Amino acid sequence: MHTQPNRPPDNRFANVAVQLDELLERGEISPEAFAVYAQMADAALSSILDSSGHTHNTAPTRFVEVDGIRFAYRRFGNPVGTPVVLLQHFMGNLDNYDPAITDALAAGREVILTDNTGVGRSTGMAPDTVAGMARDLASLIDALDLKEVDLLGHSMGGYVAQQIAVDRPELVRRMILVGTGPRGGDNMAELDPDVAPLFGKTYEPQDLMWLPILFSLSEASQAAGRSFLDRIRTRAEDRDAPVSENTVAAHSRAAREWGAAARPSFDYLHGITQPTLVVNGSNDIVIATVNSYILQQELPNAELILFPDSNHGPHFQYAEQFNRYAIDFLER
Repeated sequence: MHTQPNRPPDNRFANVAVQLDELLERGEISPEAFAVYAQMADAALSSILDSSGHTHNTAPTRFVEVDGIRFAYRRFGNPVGTPVVLLQHFMGNLDNYDPAITDALAAGREVILTDNTGVGRSTGMAPDTVAGMARDLASLIDALDLKEVDLLGHSMGGYVAQQIAVDRPELVRRMILVGTGPRGGDNMAELDPDVAPLFGKTYEPQDLMWLPILFSLSEASQAAGRSFLDRIRTRAEDRDAPVSENTVAAHSRAAREWGAAARPSFDYLHGITQPTLVVNGSNDIVIATVNSYILQQELPNAELILFPDSNHGPHFQYAEQFNRYAIDFLER
């Protein structure tokens, strides 16, 4: 169990009980309405206190059920403004998000880390299309009663973010797309023959696989990669479950379907009008960096940032610099 923080709650709710009492005394609401409103206020305050009292490493894994799927998520941060929902990369789970990024973001907003269907401790059969993944993730956002969110999608999570913006534009305020590409992008149907085997190699510990996938081969980049691994290993309890082989197979099919060339493949981007920050490394070996240029060119309201000497995880390598760009973008 976790305890509630001992600091004052968000001032939006601090005087709700007093105001409800006054309305009841003046006869402006009925006792039945008072009970309903008081219950709603208590629930909102409980959620805010539970979020604001935690950090990346202490936020409990929570669950919400939608249509028979039990989604795992973690929620923490400053409960003001628009929450930012993070969408994970291929073969990643709740423990692969970087606390150097999430805790920085959480200083100014709620951060919600997600496991989509069939990932980690979320149940159900993982969809084998990006459209299906987007539908399920949107249902999780709905179940959390979030009316508008910002999305931060990395790699495959960036595919899902784009699809949610197409399917549910009213739900998305702003997007950050990292190490990702458009539907039918350049050389996205299949991984490079030298890169594909990196996802199947066995390591001890297994998270060492991310060093050649997310970071360049330079000494500086690999050192940043080892620091990233140290950070994602720091959560001591309530760790997530590994991504299953069945989910890996389903997501592989989804990635191939998304990446398959189909002209005019970029037309859908013209309808995504939300402000978008596109971020990548100078040489992304998983989703070629040129695809970030395509996103910036085809999206009506997009900015592009490329980090030097970096690969598929530039935000992990340059976390401090990324945070400055991301926070500035989200606070506009």
